Amino acid sequence: MNSFFMSKNHFMQTALPKGNKKLMNAWAFYDWANSVYTLVIASSIFPLYYGALFKIKGSHYIDVFGTSIKSSALISLVTAVAFLVVAIISPLLSGIADYAGNKKSIMQFFCYLGAFSCIGLYWFELENIYSSLTCYFFGLIGYWGSIVFYNSYLPDVAFPEDQDKLSARGYSMGYIGSVVLLLFNLAMVLKSEFFGFTGTEGEMAMKAMRFSFVSVGVWWIIFAQYTFYYLPKGNTGNKVTKAVFFNGFKELKKVWNLLGENIKLKKYLYSFFVYSMAVQTFMLVATYFGEQEIKWGSDKEKTVGLITSILLIQLVAVLGAILTSRAAVKFGNVPTLIFINCIWLVLCITAFFVETPIEFYVEASFVGLVMGGIQSLSRSTYSKFLPETKDTASFFSFFDVSEKVGIVIGMGIFAVIDQITGSIRSAVIFLAIFFIAGVLLLFRVPKKNIV
Repeated sequence: MNSFFMSKNHFMQTALPKGNKKLMNAWAFYDWANSVYTLVIASSIFPLYYGALFKIKGSHYIDVFGTSIKSSALISLVTAVAFLVVAIISPLLSGIADYAGNKKSIMQFFCYLGAFSCIGLYWFELENIYSSLTCYFFGLIGYWGSIVFYNSYLPDVAFPEDQDKLSARGYSMGYIGSVVLLLFNLAMVLKSEFFGFTGTEGEMAMKAMRFSFVSVGVWWIIFAQYTFYYLPKGNTGNKVTKAVFFNGFKELKKVWNLLGENIKLKKYLYSFFVYSMAVQTFMLVATYFGEQEIKWGSDKEKTVGLITSILLIQLVAVLGAILTSRAAVKFGNVPTLIFINCIWLVLCITAFFVETPIEFYVEASFVGLVMGGIQSLSRSTYSKFLPETKDTASFFSFFDVSEKVGIVIGMGIFAVIDQITGSIRSAVIFLAIFFIAGVLLLFRVPKKNIV
């Protein structure tokens, strides 16, 4: 009997103190666990699989919701609706994050929702398109829902002087982990017979892709356990009242009212909202563009080419962020953002003429260069414009929600144009309008004490 209790107590985790290295490493490790979703599902293998299903069907259109919808327009609309849900629930989740009674349990719920939805993509078929899209939809919800609580843990596990470094460590681990699994999945697709898949070359590749969705879910669940084992449960016994439930929205409203006192910040947010809408949409549809519009020699070339371009973008984005930060020091944040937006404008126009793999690789290289730069500089510029005495957490919550609402609008407009014109090229070049508007709005940011 005594040995039983000793064994039981052995597995009971004593809460680690804030700032403990093991606790901070466990927090950062969740990036290793969940970043495989963004790279494998959102950016690479799933778009390839999705496109292959329509190629087998012999048409880019499918009857859904009582109408014939183009494949890329359909996935764009579903993505837009998912981000709309995320934009709505994010403030709610933020409002209850520190009051829910067991913050870790809610984070686990979204983690498992996303992971099991990824596993559910194994059965993604056009014949059961509604249930298939439901898995895709909830995979996105699960990922972003867990991120809300994951981020809210940062001040719980690290002191202010350690938070920037710890956050960067998480991003680095996420990049490494996602690339490791993506390379494994790529090996499965290209050498399917080695992994025990049978059938024709195309059939084996499709089976390997479906198994890659399972690998994402399993990877996510297994590696998240290390994080969940050490993370504190959060506050317990706090009742979630109506006031607490809507606290996140109240904070957003407070920030909006405070923007009236900071014209520079408000005008910058207008410009960010417009150009970020185009940036995020461009990145979310890039793989679908490459899958449909580029003249690949074979399906294997397409798979290797698209995944290579995605890895290229990831690598170049790091260089882009470094070069952009240096340019900002020399020329200022806003002038540098104006220049980067002009490059994005050119990329939208040149994308209309890209047809060959080599041209696509060149385009992808420049996308990576300005992608890393514009994302990092936009957030740091926003941070510099914040008033010193205000609640930065609320301001960044407003910033994140603005970005997600922009994605909803951008993906929605993209889907409509893609559906009407039947061409992703036309939809991509339309995004140039938003970059032009973004540049014009950046010029309107007051020049006094500008960064």
